[in-house]
Amino acid sequence: MNASFGIDHPLLATHDIEGLRGRLVSLGFNMTAIGKHPWGTSTSLAMFDGCLLEIMGIYDDRLLDEVPAGAFRFGRHVFDHLQVREGVALCALHSTNSVADARHAETVGMHVAGHLEFGRDVTLPDGTQGRTKTTLALLPDAQFPRLSFFLCQQHRPELIYVPDWLEHPNTVCGIRGVSIVAPLVHHATLTERFGGLYSGYKTLDGGFQYDTANGVLRVLTAEAFEHSIGPLPDSVRDEPLAGIAGMDFVARDMNVVAACAKASGLAFERGDQALVLTTPSLTANTLLRIFPVATSAPNPM
Repeated sequence: MNASFGIDHPLLATHDIEGLRGRLVSLGFNMTAIGKHPWGTSTSLAMFDGCLLEIMGIYDDRLLDEVPAGAFRFGRHVFDHLQVREGVALCALHSTNSVADARHAETVGMHVAGHLEFGRDVTLPDGTQGRTKTTLALLPDAQFPRLSFFLCQQHRPELIYVPDWLEHPNTVCGIRGVSIVAPLVHHATLTERFGGLYSGYKTLDGGFQYDTANGVLRVLTAEAFEHSIGPLPDSVRDEPLAGIAGMDFVARDMNVVAACAKASGLAFERGDQALVLTTPSLTANTLLRIFPVATSAPNPM
């Protein structure tokens, strides 16, 4: 299971949530129906054990400033990023105690804007009804807005990580890591920033990575990303600041993954280690890779 500060779920912000959801379903992800947050964002999820994939759009820009966390407006943050381009606007880190974890984040120099609580009614596969309770601690980053994080604590995990909902036709079952693209000039700052939360620092060609409680957090230059991971959209490659540009998953059966990818009609390459979707502009400017579940994650590939 995931533990505090492990990768929980990057938010892939898109102008067309129905189109992106449809592409992910065609790839074999079991996506939830599109739901709504009270701050104007729409959402659809693919859930795994202790983490998930979330895509997000805007359904009502009149609500963007509702339910603030201090000076931070969740909906406004996503909306503002979409005015520049699609992509990861925020990334959730797992939390088992959002209050204590937020205090720890502050001790390592992160800014805590405030907390949000919300819930939604759910009906389990056996017909049982319940209401989730989620607490977020918002950690916006003024220097690198696309590297803003938030802590996510699920108080009723039994209503989230339901076994039937964790099964995906493509056999994907979890997150292996995320890859951040950042110009070399920012690497020293990011090394120090993430070093306050994580151990297991490792130098890579063109970057570095840390181990989290759920996958690796990797930082690379654009050139190193394209050399070792895959292609970048021009808008991401040319961005002067840092942002998450890649997300890696694990699956139980790579032949099933390949069959789903082929049936989807999306371009992909299957190498010795991973299947790579090679048109990130179709997945919210985020390059998705899928590895066999037993593969360790010591390096960019």
